[in-house]
Amino acid sequence: MHRRTWVAHAALATAGLACALAAPLAFGQSKEIRIAHVHSLTGPLEAYGKQTRTGFMMGLDYATGGTMMVAGKKLVVIEKDDQGKPDLGKSLLASAYSDDKADIAVGPTSSGVALAMLPVAEEYKKILLVEPAVADSITGDKWNKYIFRTGRNSSQDAIANAVALDKPGTVIATLAQDYAFGRDGVKAFKEAIKHAKLVHEEYLPTGTTDFTAGAQRLIDKLKDQPGRKVIFMLWAGAGNPFKIADMDLKRYGIEIATGGNILPAMASYKNFPGMEGAAYYYFGIPKNAVNEALVSRHYSQFKAPPDFFTAGGFSAAMAVVTALKNSKGDASANTLIKTMEGMSFDTPKGKMTFRKEDHQAMQSMYHFKIKVDPAFAWGVPELVREIRAEEMDVPIRNKR
Repeated sequence: MHRRTWVAHAALATAGLACALAAPLAFGQSKEIRIAHVHSLTGPLEAYGKQTRTGFMMGLDYATGGTMMVAGKKLVVIEKDDQGKPDLGKSLLASAYSDDKADIAVGPTSSGVALAMLPVAEEYKKILLVEPAVADSITGDKWNKYIFRTGRNSSQDAIANAVALDKPGTVIATLAQDYAFGRDGVKAFKEAIKHAKLVHEEYLPTGTTDFTAGAQRLIDKLKDQPGRKVIFMLWAGAGNPFKIADMDLKRYGIEIATGGNILPAMASYKNFPGMEGAAYYYFGIPKNAVNEALVSRHYSQFKAPPDFFTAGGFSAAMAVVTALKNSKGDASANTLIKTMEGMSFDTPKGKMTFRKEDHQAMQSMYHFKIKVDPAFAWGVPELVREIRAEEMDVPIRNKR
């Protein structure tokens, strides 16, 4: 288990987020708000977790104008590494609420970990702001009133990707990981498809490195189909499902489609110019002041653009600070629930709004087409069009 306590102060963002270990502070101080950030700093989703951490700390600094204070109270961030393990995430959240006296928790990275953590928030009657775990069930049948989510859910991903692929005469097979992210994602994608025909669902273990057998099953299901043939992939973390292209998909007239991803993963996209999909975020797409601030700060500190999950962490920070400003620093759950339901807040993607019924942040998605640009190490997602929140009929799946 990794545990680090960050003392949040104005120099954090400009010092590359380098923080010294903090001396223990007396719990219950009225002049601080304690935020537990439980996420994957190691494990299969390590890259995602580290990006979220960077974005979250940058966002707190930006949203507080460099003071790391809200309503006269200091923001103290307590980091915990769940390693992508549900049981560990569950125990870390419990210890954050009980031992560390966290007022609010943010995270986790994995949908499986998030589902294990949801009952803990309800037990302790404290807010858990989910970022970036995606599974629909988090704000669906497993949801409780203490859960809010800034990250997009599987339905938002699916509806946006259906915009690109759901056309008459198109035949689709899906490839996804065999856990909550993959299965919820495919379920939502199936529901969003109205015109295309879905002929096969292929689920593989999360740690898969040899895609040969799965690819062959996909080919067998698609090769004799008429019309446009597409394999739609939902994959997160380790493994490179684009290896299935090595099996000469072009010979059978089969295309690959997928959503956005982190920049290193999108290096594979360069092999698929013209590939369509929908993305949660790409630094070059949104045009607003918050995204400009994120991009500028990130380039200044890291000499590189912010990535997919960096924007998510920044959005979560904007939501936390907006809520605390609106509540005048009252971090009690009942006050925050009343404050956050229906609350709009600015993010690098533009305005998001927490839907009252399930606390899911309603937000834009981006239909893209991949362009190869020698200046970039990844396939560049060129905007086809912004799919605005009000265009997406995102199902309410909870039992409230």
